[in-house]
Amino acid sequence: MANILMVVSAADSLTMRDGTEHPTGYWAEELVVSHKTLLEAGHTVSIATPGGVKPTVDQVSLSGAAAGGQERADSFRDYIASLDAELSSPLVLADVDLADFDGIVIPGGHGPMQDLFKDKDLGKLLIAATKDDKIVAPFCHGPAALLSAIDDDGAFAFAGRRLTVFSNDEELGGGTGPNTPWFVQDELAAKGAVIENSTPWSSNVVRDGNLITGQNPQSSEDVAKEVIKALQ
Repeated sequence: MANILMVVSAADSLTMRDGTEHPTGYWAEELVVSHKTLLEAGHTVSIATPGGVKPTVDQVSLSGAAAGGQERADSFRDYIASLDAELSSPLVLADVDLADFDGIVIPGGHGPMQDLFKDKDLGKLLIAATKDDKIVAPFCHGPAALLSAIDDDGAFAFAGRRLTVFSNDEELGGGTGPNTPWFVQDELAAKGAVIENSTPWSSNVVRDGNLITGQNPQSSEDVAKEVIKALQ
């Protein structure tokens, strides 16, 4: 069975276009569903954050409205509680040895737009993973983390690669709206990524070689299943 590195944002707020701070973190459904699916398939999942900081769950993602019902929200809360020891002492991203892992999974929430998109340690891991043909699987806002993968020549490591990401329509219609500081879809496209988004709020997974991406929270389970398939 494989060893999976799950990289989670350490941010607890997002600086908005108007300079205000918007409470955020990781999205419960994305971490819980992907982690649980990978674990149930027999894989080992290790959580890492910048600085080894305990990640913050976006409280909105624990509401019944956001989770698809209160029962589902409660199950997310319970699963996160069961991971408390690991979440309280995650691996330090800068200390991670990629040789110990078979792939990298990056759930979203708006947190990655605050820290992971510019994290140089993560960028090095993503570039190395791609060179070694190891799975890189960010989803929803997680693909913002791909922006950290700038090589020594200033080139974007994922230019020309096919991927999906939380769409502008989803951001404007149900995300942080017009006050969003920047749009992940636009930034990735500007760097040369080929965006293949689908219907808002429906599962959409795109695989391009070692790169597996998902569009939104609804894609969480399908991303994990595609990772499992790729590891077989």
